[in-house]
Amino acid sequence: MTITQRFRPYLAVAVGVLLCTMAVRAADKAGDKKVRIIQTNSAGDNVHVIDPVTNKVVGVISGIEVSHGAAVAPDGSRIYVSDEADSTLDVVDGKSLKVIKRIPLSGHPNNIAIGKDGRRVYVGIIQAPGGVDVIDTSSMTNVKTLPTKGTIHNAYVTPDGKFVVAGSIAGKTVNVFDAQTEQPAWVLDMDLGIRPMAFAANADGSTKWIFVQLTNFNGFAVVDFATRKEVNRIKNPDLPPGKATVPEGSDPSHGMAVTSDGKTAYVANPVTNDVSVVDIKSMKEVARIPVGFVPKRNTTGVLQ
Repeated sequence: MTITQRFRPYLAVAVGVLLCTMAVRAADKAGDKKVRIIQTNSAGDNVHVIDPVTNKVVGVISGIEVSHGAAVAPDGSRIYVSDEADSTLDVVDGKSLKVIKRIPLSGHPNNIAIGKDGRRVYVGIIQAPGGVDVIDTSSMTNVKTLPTKGTIHNAYVTPDGKFVVAGSIAGKTVNVFDAQTEQPAWVLDMDLGIRPMAFAANADGSTKWIFVQLTNFNGFAVVDFATRKEVNRIKNPDLPPGKATVPEGSDPSHGMAVTSDGKTAYVANPVTNDVSVVDIKSMKEVARIPVGFVPKRNTTGVLQ
């Protein structure tokens, strides 16, 4: 078995050019709660909420201009959205879909992540000097900024909730923090800027690999979490004849996820202002959902 074959089961979908979301969880696992796809629109003033059962827009969050990242509280009570126009983290009520708080950040934000217990939201700060702002969700305040080597494009929480991982394009670094102590754990210097990342877990739930997309590379690197080293670099297949990447505001390979149910993926299409629903088994687009202007980041959550 080659090393590429070893990674394939973990990466059910890795989409070049456009940003990809985590696949929707099976609706029957949510009980009477509502599984939803939260789709940000990077050139609009709203966020769309999609029902993955009907593949229809069932709600709109208004008043957030140039939204970037989104995260849903574990109990479904809130949605958090990074607001590039106001440099705030906007807190949205999960039922009414109204903005209830705008939390000032230390600088211009990009992507965000929420802790496994929902007590913290981590916001990547792309404005120099950069860092990761730590938002306390109880007090709804910005309590600290974690220093990083370079400004931050994307922030993540590992599947076990034990680490915060932040990638820098300018710094070409992967910055890892202990989520409990909120202290630096390690930093990996790489040769290219760090774009979106995804994670694979060991049998015990700990982090096994980080899949790291890199600036100007159509593919991704594989970082072993235990050894803190790159162990492989996998190039995506070339586009078929007559097809070309869309470089404006993106990268040859920009956006990927490890599907949670292995069945469906929702892929934002910023050029056509819609979202593709992809069946993983057949590897075919089964629906396309109109949303706002230049959709990019999206996430899955269970709302109340």
